[in-house]
Amino acid sequence: MAVKTNERRVQEIITSIATKEGEGFSIRRPFPTRERSYIDPFLLLDHMEPVELGPGEAKGAPHHPHRGFETVTYMLEGKMIHEDSAGHGGEIGPGDVQWMTAGRGVIHSEMPSPFLFEKGGRLHGFQLWVNLPADKKMMAPRYQEIKSAAIPEAVSADGKVSAKVIAGTLFGVTAQIDTVIPITYLHLRLQPGAAVQIPVTEGDTAFAYVITGAGSFGSESQQSTAGADQLVLFGNTGDIATISNAAASGELSVLFLAGKPLNEPVARYGPFVMNTPAQIEQAVRDYQNGSLA
Repeated sequence: MAVKTNERRVQEIITSIATKEGEGFSIRRPFPTRERSYIDPFLLLDHMEPVELGPGEAKGAPHHPHRGFETVTYMLEGKMIHEDSAGHGGEIGPGDVQWMTAGRGVIHSEMPSPFLFEKGGRLHGFQLWVNLPADKKMMAPRYQEIKSAAIPEAVSADGKVSAKVIAGTLFGVTAQIDTVIPITYLHLRLQPGAAVQIPVTEGDTAFAYVITGAGSFGSESQQSTAGADQLVLFGNTGDIATISNAAASGELSVLFLAGKPLNEPVARYGPFVMNTPAQIEQAVRDYQNGSLA
């Protein structure tokens, strides 16, 4: 792999914190935290770590509202059932993605499948929140639900790096999902000795979240190492993000996200993300009087 002179340096490594969400299911969260509210344009990343659930132990997120942003659910193991106030519903299974643009508002639920709740089993996945620009916050809600088999896979020339291309482009392979703002969302798998240089637009936010394994990140002159449950935030100077797996054995599995910062005011209150406190107050009133969705 040729060394690029415009590789990004690593700005920070963030270790995710253990917390609970919804009815009490366990997650790891690199942001938001007390120290960092968001990584523009991304508002939240939750990792539902792999867990073996017994009968009756599975928990979910019952009906709750959203306005002003998008939620992206990516399942690795297990199945979740979703439904909303607009009549949408379905099942998300291993490898599937649901990209929900809440826009002006939806009330929805995300619950474990009846089989998972009754019989138990493995559950593992991610949820990402993506902010919407001011002129799109009240757009009509929409869903893009892509089954695993339909998500394009990109493979490096040497065959050592593979990626599910959820959003954006890698190795000439482009995702099916249409994003409101430019977004790259990749699930990368690097074999021992593999490295990948991901093109990113100068000034865009870029980070990697390590699912399993350990890797090296950043320019050759200033590499940083990170392992499972850690987020690697790249600086915004340069147009190449480098990730490598220098281990003698074992796969490196990471999510890679990049997006154009909105550079707009952020007002947030639970499931509502707008630009001003007055807009948040209106969202709460709309939810209370039944006009949000």
